[in-house]
Amino acid sequence: TMLPLLLLLLPAAHGIVKLGYTPALSRTPPLEGLITASTFVLEQPRCVFDDFGTAAIWLVVALDKAFNNSAAPATAETAFQGFPGSVPAYMTLNATLANYPCPKPAGDITVLRVGSESSCAQDAARPSCNGPLPGPGPYWVKFLALEGSEPVAETAWSGPIMLRTAKAPSSIPTSGRGHSAGMIAITTILSILFAILLAALLAML
Repeated sequence: TMLPLLLLLLPAAHGIVKLGYTPALSRTPPLEGLITASTFVLEQPRCVFDDFGTAAIWLVVALDKAFNNSAAPATAETAFQGFPGSVPAYMTLNATLANYPCPKPAGDITVLRVGSESSCAQDAARPSCNGPLPGPGPYWVKFLALEGSEPVAETAWSGPIMLRTAKAPSSIPTSGRGHSAGMIAITTILSILFAILLAALLAML
């Protein structure tokens, strides 16, 4: 009589698989705009979820390394539109193992730009929108694999990712511009003096 109970408890005891992979910013090849004011570029998790061929693979974006793995994707609970106010972390970039083939076929794009979809940022009908990030961060990300609604595997959290921030006009130094104006004035005066001297020499001939 205990066997059915043990079988029911086995999945819970097994728990989610912790994968030995840490998401990171793309380094190869070097990319312009690796980090902008509202986006950053990650390496794709190639050869990471090979044992989970039927799973949906999601990217979790958070303001700290805290997330309820049982939270349902594509719902108000994990919607981009609620981040970071009512939603501490959102789920986006839904993929399958077919999107991350291993090994990488020649010519394949192997990066993910987080924050690249501005068109759905305010569209509540698209809760998994990969919308522009709302501030400089720092942000943490991880990949989470779900089979149905059941979390089955996850990567480690990335390190903190900070976005670029625009400089305030008051912080831009003006000494260079003042120096240039002074040089222009000196050059103008010297040119006038040279012209006067040249005219005087011509008059003496």
